[in-house]
Amino acid sequence: MQINDKSGVQNYLADSKRYESMTYKRAGKSGVLLPAMSIGLWHNFGFIDNLQKGRNILRTAFDLGITHFDLANNYGPPYGSAEENFGTIYKNDFKSYRDELFIATKAGYDMWPGPYGNNGSRKYLISSLDQSLKRMGLDYVDIFYHHRPDYETPLEETMGALADIVRQGKALYVGISNYQPAETQKAAKILKALNVPFILHQARYSMFERWIEDSLLNTLEETGAGCIAFSPLAQGMLTDKYINGIPEGSRASKDLSYLDKDVVSNHIGKIQKLNAIAKNRGQKLSQMAIAWILRQQQVASVLVGASSPNQLKENAKALDNLIFTSEELSAIEKIIS
Repeated sequence: MQINDKSGVQNYLADSKRYESMTYKRAGKSGVLLPAMSIGLWHNFGFIDNLQKGRNILRTAFDLGITHFDLANNYGPPYGSAEENFGTIYKNDFKSYRDELFIATKAGYDMWPGPYGNNGSRKYLISSLDQSLKRMGLDYVDIFYHHRPDYETPLEETMGALADIVRQGKALYVGISNYQPAETQKAAKILKALNVPFILHQARYSMFERWIEDSLLNTLEETGAGCIAFSPLAQGMLTDKYINGIPEGSRASKDLSYLDKDVVSNHIGKIQKLNAIAKNRGQKLSQMAIAWILRQQQVASVLVGASSPNQLKENAKALDNLIFTSEELSAIEKIIS
């Protein structure tokens, strides 16, 4: 919602009914409830993007009851620009709602030149978070993640840095991302010994990428952490975009490294069959794909991006039908296994 002040500037007033329709799930065994669908700022929030467009997306998200905004130090492009743009939007629209928001950022990938701008050292993690807080105009984040494993740095150092970040009041909780089950178990053990609240593992998960089902979900159940799933639509493959082939101007048509044209072509038959099941459920394929992930008890939230407010609203309709019959699950499994 928007209201105009006397100067004609549009100010944001959140929808008073924003919590009435959103589903919330517990993050592992913590006290944190997350919206079943969260908003990620990986794309569409950098300096190359339209700031007002990003602002409208975040306003729509919060009006839908999406309280979890997910960032990382290197989101953009250029690096850091998503956090800086978020900071501008936060100052103008969300500062008065800070205690209703669950804000995340991460460090682990390349961020600045030299030996201290990458991976998992104490030097990098603490410096990066200090920079992130400054860019966003925040005193703390709700959760800070190590973005990926670093096999050159002792895990005790990386987890120790996360622990000190919590003790310094710069983050309330910590998480990890892209860790394998054995690494996750070891990290959880170190953090538990340090009495630090490790509550989330952020992992890639979709109908077309199911590696976490092998043992990671069980590991998270044992450690008491929840999962937040990113790339739930397989970079757009699990939408109606590719049902009839690869359209001109789509990601796959541009030969981007994270969505190979041949991979998409090989999946079109599956996409068409899954779309038929979704139609019978009264859903779009994207909505069914999100709902299918949320059936997992350990998944606290599904992380989606959005290029427009309408796209976000459409994806949120996934929460209107989260129940699958055994016949539907069997048919889906037959297609994607």
